[in-house]
This record gives sequence, structure tokens and C-alpha cells, in this order.
Amino acid sequence: WSWKIGEFAGIGVYMHATFLLLLGWVALVHWQDSQSFGAVVSGLVFILALFLCVVAHEYGHALTARRYGIKTREITLLPIGGVARLERMPDDPRQEMWVALAGPAVNVVIAGALLAWLVVTGGLVPLDQMAVGRGSLLERLMIVNLFLAAFNMLPAFPMDGGRVLRAVLAQRMEYTRATQIGAAQESTAVQMKSALGGIPVARAMLTDFRTLAPGDSLARAAELILAGSQHDFPVVDGGRVTGVLTRADLIGALSAQNTQRPVAEVMQREFQVADSSDMLEAAMERLQHEGRLVGLVTMDNIGEFVLIHAALTGKPAPRIPLSAEG
Repeated sequence: WSWKIGEFAGIGVYMHATFLLLLGWVALVHWQDSQSFGAVVSGLVFILALFLCVVAHEYGHALTARRYGIKTREITLLPIGGVARLERMPDDPRQEMWVALAGPAVNVVIAGALLAWLVVTGGLVPLDQMAVGRGSLLERLMIVNLFLAAFNMLPAFPMDGGRVLRAVLAQRMEYTRATQIGAAQESTAVQMKSALGGIPVARAMLTDFRTLAPGDSLARAAELILAGSQHDFPVVDGGRVTGVLTRADLIGALSAQNTQRPVAEVMQREFQVADSSDMLEAAMERLQHEGRLVGLVTMDNIGEFVLIHAALTGKPAPRIPLSAEG
């Protein structure tokens, strides 16, 4: 539902389909107010200019994160704003603070540049006459950029201000505690990160598992599920993993009552592969969003491992969706 509309600094910018609804709504409102195509065009130009500033805001985050070796997958425009999808947030609180501050800082710089231009050209009106709904395009953009900077600095997640607050607190206390003070909604994610930190995939993966061949029937897969507790099955052809058959896909295919259908027609051909020495935290992130097969990792057994690990270490166990499919 997103289309690529451009790329800068190696980061693609995408527009979600719902963004078109915003443009349509803006055009409709201006047409109803004035019955003028000029007003419609003016309204659309303002909205597009505003979202250009939003993109610049997100690039502030992305390019600052790049300085710390963190890539950004893409930037997506939504009716409610923009989203820069970073691979991860910095582990260093100071780096996280600078990444969070970079976005609002871009808006402040844009507002400052617009203010300077308006002063030089004599187009600046008194403060009490400024408003988002009236005035020149540049005046309105200046006001909106100041608003964006102030709004994003609110000390609550998912605003940039919440991350800045968490980063400042994390320099003086444990990271999990800082997150609990900053926002409860990210507390579970940080607890999971703390619980999985420094633990390799090898310690949590299933090593006693069954596999299927591409030509095996769905009836054979159903027999294996009923015979044990394994839910997901690697499909191996000549020693190479070619797919994964999940319980959900199997049940969906069985509903068609064709039990002799080969596994190859139902299996997922795109799947994540991790080395047994990789860190469990990174593997879990890849599950939520090739080589010799030595084990199987799903969200189920990661959750079970975390509960057991928490019991052994005496740490509180975070809430985990144990029923999630890997």
C-alpha cells in the first residue's frame, strides 16, 4: 500500500495510499469554502510543502543515525505524518538523544530560515496577526515548523521528546528504569532487549526437530504435528532449506480437504536465516518484521526460553505473545 516517490542519500521515500485521502480531503474542504480552483491548488501546495518539511524532519533522524552506523530502511508518508524506519535505536543514551533531537532541530532551522527571508523581504507581519489558516505560504510554513518542533518535543513516547527524556534519564540510571519513567508502552520492548542481551541463538533454538521434503504430502505434515509439539517445519531438499511450513499455512491448506497436496505448494519460500552464534535479540527482531540447518527458532521457543531464563536469574519476565507464529 506504499509507493516509492523518491530517494535521497540512499534512503527511499514512500507514500502510503492513505496519504491520497488527505490530499483529497484538503482539496474538498478548500473547494467547499471558496468554489475556486485557485484555492484548491493553494491548499494542496501548502500541504505538500508541509510534508516536504516532515520528510526533512525524518531525514534529520535518519542521517544522524547513520553517523552512528545505523541504517534507515525507508521513510513513509502517512496522513498523520512521516515515519523513518530505523534498523534499531542506538544503545548509547547520548547517541539516542542526538538522533531524537535531530528531527525537531531540522524544523527549527527551517523556521529560522523562513523567518530570515521574511525579514529581509519585508514580508513579516506582526506576531498577533500570524495564523496557520491565513497569511502567506512562507509565514504559515514557518508557524507550522515551530509547531512541529514543539509538538515532537513533548516528553512522551512515541514523540522525540520522550526519547530525549529517556536518554537523559538513562545516563543517570538503569535503561529499563528510565524507559518505565519515560513511557510504559515501550517498557516491555526494553525488558525483552535486556532479557535477551548477550545470549546467542544457539541457547534458545530447537535442536531436536523434524523436517519435511518438498514432495511430502500435507497429510504427512499433519501427522508430525499430532505426534509431537513442533508447529513449524523446515522443508529440506538435498540438505538445503528451501522453505518453511508453518502451522497456520498447513491448517489453511487442509481446509481445502486436499491432504495429498505436496508441501512445496504451501510452504513459505521467503524466510529469515540466522547463524547459531548470532545474538538472540537480533534474531527476534528479524522474526517480528542461508547455511547448514542446525536448529529452529520461532517466537514460541524464544518466549519459553525468556521465561525459563527469568526464573533462573530471578529477573521479572516481560509479557510475551507466546502464541505468535514465527
